Parts: sequence; C-alpha cells; structure tokens
Amino acid sequence: MIERQAFALAQKLAAGFPVLALTGPRQSGKTTLARQAFAGKPYFSFEDPEVRQRFDADPRQFFALLPEGAVLDEVQNSPDLFSYLQGVVDTRGRVGEFILTGSQQFGLMGRITQSLAGRVGLIHLLPLSTTEILHAGLRRKAMTDAVWAGGYPALYDSRRHINAASQWLGAYTTTYIERDVRQILGVGNLSLFRRFVLMCAARSGQLLNLASLAADCGISHTTAKSWLTVLEASYVVYLLQPHHQNLGKRLVKTPKLYFLDTGLLCHLLRIDSPTTLATHAMRGPVFETWVVSETLKHRWNHGLDADLYFWRDHHGVEVDLLFEEGGRLHAVEVKSGTTFSPDWLRAFDLWKKYAGRLAADPVVVYGGNESFVAQDVRVMAWNQLGLVHRLVEGRAAPNR
Repeated sequence: MIERQAFALAQKLAAGFPVLALTGPRQSGKTTLARQAFAGKPYFSFEDPEVRQRFDADPRQFFALLPEGAVLDEVQNSPDLFSYLQGVVDTRGRVGEFILTGSQQFGLMGRITQSLAGRVGLIHLLPLSTTEILHAGLRRKAMTDAVWAGGYPALYDSRRHINAASQWLGAYTTTYIERDVRQILGVGNLSLFRRFVLMCAARSGQLLNLASLAADCGISHTTAKSWLTVLEASYVVYLLQPHHQNLGKRLVKTPKLYFLDTGLLCHLLRIDSPTTLATHAMRGPVFETWVVSETLKHRWNHGLDADLYFWRDHHGVEVDLLFEEGGRLHAVEVKSGTTFSPDWLRAFDLWKKYAGRLAADPVVVYGGNESFVAQDVRVMAWNQLGLVHRLVEGRAAPNR
C-alpha cells in the first residue's frame, strides 16, 4: 500500500480539531487514507443505504453509539448529518473524534462552512503524487512514462496491469465525470457534455477563453461557465490565476486551465501510450499540466495554501508558475524538451524587471534526467520536482 504524504497532516489536524474532513476527486484515496490514519475508529459509509437508514431513523442514537467518534465516509449523501454533528462535537469538546470524507461537488464544503466552521480541519487529497509513487519503489525511467500514467491509486494496484489504464480511465470518465457531474448540472445531452469535457482537455495549459470554448461546443457562455465551475469543484480541472499585484499594469488577467490528473488528460486526448506522448503535439501542455498538478499536490499534502500563479505580459512573454513563499516570488519555467536551450531563460529577464526585489532565484523544470546550473539558473530534471518544492520552502540546501 502506497504511503500518502498527507498521512502526517491528517494526524496533526485531528489533534487540533474535533472534525477532520478529507475531500477530493472520486477514487483519489480519501477512504484509504482515513482508514489507515485512524485504524482504531469504527467505519461507516453513507453510500450504504442501511447506514443512511440507521442515521435517519434516530440521528442522536447513531452518535450516542459512537463515544470515541468514527470515520464517516461519503457524508455528502446525508446532508442532515452536519447539523447533528455540530451539536455532538460542541457537547463533547474533544479533538480528533470524527473523520469525514466526501465529494465537494455535492455541496460538502458549503455544509462544512455552514455547520462546522471553526471545528474542522480540511485536507484536499488529489491522486498520488510522483514523489509518493517513487517512494513506493514504482520508478519511471522517462518523463513520458510518469506523465502518461497519472496518479489514480487504482492504477498502481499490484493486481492491475498498467496496460489496463485506458479501460479504467474510460470507466472512470463514464461513471464519475459523466454520471456525477451531469447529475448535478442536469445535463440531458450526453454527447454535448462529452464534447465540452474533450474541448477542455484540448485546452489544458492554455489561457481560458470561455467565449471560444462555448462557441466550439455549441453552448452559451453561461452554460460553459456553469459546467466549468462544477468540473473545478469536482477536482477534474484547476484554474491557475495570473499574478499581477505590483508587477505592472499591462498584464494578462485571464486564468489558465489545467486538468488535475495527466493520466485522465492523456486518456481524453486519445494519447494511448508514453511513446505516443513523446511525439504528440500536446506533449508540452501535458507536461506543464503535470508540473502544475504535482506542485498543487505537494502544497495541499503539506497543509499549505495553493498560492500558485502564472505571469504573462501583453506581449505574450510568460513564466509558467509562480510560488509565493516567505515574501518572495519563485518563478518556474516548464519545458518538455530533453535538451537544454538558452532560449528557455529569456522570459526570466523581463519577469525580474517587473518583480524587482520580490524575485527569488528562478528555476527551469524540463523533461531530461540531468540537473545542472546554466547562467545562474537551476535547470532541474523532471524527477527532481520534489527538490524544487523543498528549495522554494527553504527545506533543502541548493545543490550547485
């Protein structure tokens, strides 16, 4: 079983809050982490009709029979639970009693903030990070292998052959994205919604143009915005915001669209193998998507706010990723190529003029396997992305 980086964070938050909530996309490992980290607690899944019936019949008695708390799974299926849980934890006044898991797109966050504000520690759990996969001994020789596979835990089950990834991801798309999201949105035209999801995949790593996206799908701007909002709440996509505070006036203010799992992205793009990805026209955007999603995983797994941005001026000069850390801005440029080019560093020159004293030493993450320094810029191999994160947070010494 692969150890999750968020394990320590889960136990830390449970020691400080009466309730711990794990949310994230379907099949990201929320239930497994909750049961691992709190193995001594009884477990109830609210996807089980009998559990829901027991709770609905007598909520107070249900909680009375859980004097030491419990792991309560898929709690979005029982909206009334949150109000009763508030009374229970306020009366008992203990920390670490209840562990909740659920899907945010079904209103989980709204119910938590309404009923459990100040009483709950929250973890956003995305699929496996490459660091977690590497620590489990499941090494990938090339960047394209890691990026194409993605991180859904089911694909790393020792009983499942990796060649079955396409079948699993196809079922995932049908079962969770098309069924769950369409259910929330009330979409009757499945082919139209499928086209929307595919069009979003084709735009991963690009500036979001809702008007163009809506026109290409044959839907209204309002509909496109509504559908995208639910995909974002479902942890299917992420909107990376531009950074423009005190960095000049004539900057792009449109977010960039990213998928949160590159395995799912490759499946939607019909990229059927790492070999295909190596020469595919979307190789660059897919690799950039991977770096953004891996960075987001790292920060959320360690209890950090996202604080991720990109920078782009009106001439199209862009830095792919900015971290805010310690009052400094850390710039990361992402290149899928395996051979270094000095042209990769040009965007940093202009960015430094805008950032001024806020600018920290920039970094390039690329698709090769060797790390080195070029013109005082760290050029980091794709499989050293975890070191980049630690450098930004000041938890690792620069290796020059």
